Amino acid sequence: MDKSAKIYVAGHRGMVGSAIVRRLKSAGYSNILTRTHADLDLTQQSRVTEFLTTERPDYVFLAAAKVGGIHANNVYRAEFLYQNLMIEANVIHAAWQAGVARMLFLGSSCIYPRDCPQPIKEEYLLTGALEPTNEPYAIAKIAGVKLCESYNRQFGTRYMSVMPTNLYGIDDNYDLNNSHVLPALIRKAHEAKLRGDRSYEVWGSGRPMREFLYVDDMADACVFLMEQEGIEPSLFNVGTGEDITIRELAETVMDIVEFKGTIVFDTSKPDGTPRKLLNVDRLRSLGWSARTTLRDGLRATYADFLKGTDRACR
Repeated sequence: MDKSAKIYVAGHRGMVGSAIVRRLKSAGYSNILTRTHADLDLTQQSRVTEFLTTERPDYVFLAAAKVGGIHANNVYRAEFLYQNLMIEANVIHAAWQAGVARMLFLGSSCIYPRDCPQPIKEEYLLTGALEPTNEPYAIAKIAGVKLCESYNRQFGTRYMSVMPTNLYGIDDNYDLNNSHVLPALIRKAHEAKLRGDRSYEVWGSGRPMREFLYVDDMADACVFLMEQEGIEPSLFNVGTGEDITIRELAETVMDIVEFKGTIVFDTSKPDGTPRKLLNVDRLRSLGWSARTTLRDGLRATYADFLKGTDRACR
């Protein structure tokens, strides 16, 4: 990408979008286009079309989405399906209308079947049933992948999709009702330490295995892929290639937060998918690998949490 190219980052205030903006700026890209939700509601087709046909960016990173953890996904099913479908359909179609040739769409590893072989390869998409607790969100993200594929095939665009594993890091959401597992554990352990509790609660059995990727590594992968010339616009898994149990994760969080109590597992809460480890060979074959260890990423994330605990309840 030319350093002066106009680059639109949709969702720049979210954890992933803000990390992409940081990565672009650190690489010397100076013409970054952003809009807040108040300025541009991406679920409104006419407004999205007007914006993109007026601004005509050279590249688009589509990181805007309605996101949340297992509880939010399971409770707000209609909102997760509707809003994510509208956002991606509006942005992808309007980008094509505006002549945007290159786009990167951010999906989620939950698009893959609940019980597919591990580690999960990109070709396992649509080979089995989805995890019921996040099926609406997964269906929306699958639609986004297929929109990119279809516009490429019919109109010759170069719209690629990236499927990140579980992300965490700076600017994460720590709301206990809507957050993902890792920020929820950080907040629970921190508050338990402050109260002097002897234990803290973890949802589920602790047996499921999950892979975690630091968000700045994710942003680095996104910019890396957009900078590549001559690669087939395709679906790319983005992860570390390593996973741990939720129990091990909770214990690591306790160590980072310096909480000396014990863990109590609430087995009345759902576990979700038993295991979700991505095969990242396709991306590694291009020369990219994650660099941040889980412990280093957790230290940076906890430090960010401590800097602004007023963000914890947003």
